[in-house]
Amino acid sequence: MPCLFLIVILLFPRVALALLFLFTHYLDRAFHSILLLILGFIFLPFTTLVFAWMVNSGLPIAGVNLLWLLLAVMADLGTVGHGYSRRRA
Repeated sequence: MPCLFLIVILLFPRVALALLFLFTHYLDRAFHSILLLILGFIFLPFTTLVFAWMVNSGLPIAGVNLLWLLLAVMADLGTVGHGYSRRRA
């Protein structure tokens, strides 16, 4: 059961990005290049979602909003780095 929970958590941002891309113009307003969107989908899905939310809400990328964006980057990097540290041990 814990493995299933982990799989759901790791796939959630990618599923959300795919649904937003297919059924709304939410990501089109935030990303003008499909290449950035694909790279965000593969490497930084939480950051891509937070950035799209900030752009569509009209929030400036400064102050507390920058903190949200940095937390999303840290969450994305944490999911990648955690597996590497376990493999080394």
